[in-house]
Amino acid sequence: MHRSFVALALAGAAGAASAQYIPMPQADWKEVEAPPPPALSTRGLIPLEITGSSLRFGVDPASVTVAGDGVVRYVVVATSGSGTTNGIYEGIRCSSGEVKVYARHNPDSGWVPVRNADWQPIHRTANYRYSLYIARNGACIGGVPNGPAVNVVRDLRSPPTHKFESSGALR
Repeated sequence: MHRSFVALALAGAAGAASAQYIPMPQADWKEVEAPPPPALSTRGLIPLEITGSSLRFGVDPASVTVAGDGVVRYVVVATSGSGTTNGIYEGIRCSSGEVKVYARHNPDSGWVPVRNADWQPIHRTANYRYSLYIARNGACIGGVPNGPAVNVVRDLRSPPTHKFESSGALR
């Protein structure tokens, strides 16, 4: 039931105007091995508007991928007021409303894989507010990825009135 609610919430946030079938996670779903994180880049980031955070967040558009397992993977760059920059390499599973952190980057150590990383409900904690923003504003349409990576990037960059236009979700 929890996952159904999350999938429906993501569908509503994506602007789906009509009732539609929301796929549920399949018992036989298997995640493909995530590729290693790309080099951290702070150039050309797509800014994320996360209210109430002292950090500035942005997605590296070159890092966005949509894999055959339905996981949208990307790098988020978080910058503090003092200019310290950290990276988070993560994935969103649209069908279940979950997020998984694969690696974290800090200036001293570079990328460090997250050991025993598990899928976490995207809505349960304030730590994933930026992930929920990404899911609602470009990565997912209902319980499925928003097509190929180019669609995700386009919609993350688009103003709210123009998101998901080519998918037919908004017109």
